[in-house]
Amino acid sequence: MMKHALWQGLIAGTAGGIVMTLGEKIEQNLTRRPDSHVPARVLQRLTDMVEHPGAQPLPVNWAMHFGQAALLGVLRSVMANAGLRGPLASAQFTVVRLTNDQILENATGVGAPPSTWPRKELVVDVLHKTLYAFTTGAVADALAARRGPGPGQRHAALRPGRRADIGPLPRAQAYGR
Repeated sequence: MMKHALWQGLIAGTAGGIVMTLGEKIEQNLTRRPDSHVPARVLQRLTDMVEHPGAQPLPVNWAMHFGQAALLGVLRSVMANAGLRGPLASAQFTVVRLTNDQILENATGVGAPPSTWPRKELVVDVLHKTLYAFTTGAVADALAARRGPGPGQRHAALRPGRRADIGPLPRAQAYGR
């Protein structure tokens, strides 16, 4: 399962990153919001790269932006391969994406807690990360579905609903094909 989750997740996360970026560019065109250089600044801090004042180099910004999108896509793919699929799984993944950003931004001193942000900025960020998470989820789910139901889905099929009288799948049936 993990070998499939790796390549599927990199594809799904990259697709989510591309769609998120297109959404950001459309939003920026409408709102006149400037480009964010936070991704580049976080990567510079994480890797001890030289920091630049003002606008950051585009390749550094994109390396963090798309690298993070692709790597987090692997987690969403693991979810899909385990049987956690659909809109609820993508909503759960949205929280993971937002949390990952905040940990990296706050731990490096590049960002501030979202509770201190202007409301409009917070809404825009959540919308973009939601677009990323649901796009990544749709691609991860579609790729995982090609291999059939995941272990969690096979367990749920034993008897619908969460029930105390249904034990776990036999070990041999629990792991992916």
